[in-house]
Amino acid sequence: DEPAAGLDSTESLQLGERLRAVVDHGVTMLLVDHDMGLVLSVCEELVVLDFGRRIAGGNPQQVREDPRVIEAYLGQRHDAATPEGAR
Repeated sequence: DEPAAGLDSTESLQLGERLRAVVDHGVTMLLVDHDMGLVLSVCEELVVLDFGRRIAGGNPQQVREDPRVIEAYLGQRHDAATPEGAR
């Protein structure tokens, strides 16, 4: 559970390399972490939770582009041409 907690970015990259090596040897791994860079670099299939509810799943590319994931983890999309607060 959250193996990258407390690691700086260099340490997280090193951890990702080691975890990916394990996966590449055919070992199935369950990874729970908030470090999306780590998760996207290691996992082949993902399930994304938001407040305990499944909001998305699939391969890293599908999850990275899912509007629900973008909204939950990056905030709502805003049109650059629309002044902030105008609706």
